[in-house]
Amino acid sequence: MSVLNSISQNNTSLIEKSFGNHPNGKEVLCYKLTSNNGMELEIINYGATLVSLKVPLKNSSKVDVVLGFDKISDYINSYELPSAPYIGALVGRYAGRINQAQFELNNQTISLTQNHNQHQLHGGFEGFSKAFWDVISVSSDSITLAYRSQNGEENYPGEVHTQVTYSLTEAMELHVEITAQSDQDTPLNLTQHSYFNLDGHSETIENLELLVNSKEVLETTNENIPTGNFISLHGHEFDFSKQKKCPTSIDSTFVLEKNNEAAALLFSKKNNLKMSVFTNQPGVHIYVGGNCFNQIKGKENRDYHSLSGICFETQNFPDAPNHAHFPNAIVKKGATYSHKTTFKFENI
Repeated sequence: MSVLNSISQNNTSLIEKSFGNHPNGKEVLCYKLTSNNGMELEIINYGATLVSLKVPLKNSSKVDVVLGFDKISDYINSYELPSAPYIGALVGRYAGRINQAQFELNNQTISLTQNHNQHQLHGGFEGFSKAFWDVISVSSDSITLAYRSQNGEENYPGEVHTQVTYSLTEAMELHVEITAQSDQDTPLNLTQHSYFNLDGHSETIENLELLVNSKEVLETTNENIPTGNFISLHGHEFDFSKQKKCPTSIDSTFVLEKNNEAAALLFSKKNNLKMSVFTNQPGVHIYVGGNCFNQIKGKENRDYHSLSGICFETQNFPDAPNHAHFPNAIVKKGATYSHKTTFKFENI
């Protein structure tokens, strides 16, 4: 019996189960965490992926507010869809797009793998989202996973050691804390890529409402590569400074102010539920999607479509290594990358 299985059997709030076998023969494990207030979280060690997040409602029922799959083969196959959704994954080394899959670092041109036309998206062909993460520690309401990215992975310099901790709190919060160190200077930009739907994972986001505390959005090309310019949100269709209906199509990075305000808030009138997103990152990339193109079923045999969920990818700016005036995305040798994001839920 493994140590983790011993922990699982000795703590009734913690459940570890098999999630199936990867084609390489490795077993994928799923960990179910529960807080005293009734929140339930499921994480698998493939991609440090968030599978399920159940939140208690006023009527004593619970709603699963994230998209996910029931078995590992569906996660693997989802990366072969016409547009891979990265459902629930921990994305890295670099979340978002890097123009022409290259950048200058220490007077050298670094050429990355190209997995998005001639660009790189979300860390390349494999990236952190397809990696097996080691479970470092686990309790009834918290789990820490680690991944060692080898020097040269997807052509990035440096060996990077990353840890992510998911934890539930008594205040109906999900904390996501990521730290990383590299033995060489390297760009690093990680994000948690869950698709949220406060009406429930089988619903549409069309009836949800959104507020974003931002005054500017990044200008992009028709391939969604940042030009380096900022666009004022005053009078813009994506001005969500006041609560209004979720957009049905969006794939944009919002510039965040350095204050204690929530980066974004999401509201469900159906469930009288609010989610606030807090982060120490300079941006939040908001994306509506989750489409599985009728090729893969979501949890509970659901069909996920282009309006199934909304992502709040708290992160640095896409393509920051190629824009000197963007927030610095280079982690120096021996320095620590620190990313903190909280998803806070409230019954309203």
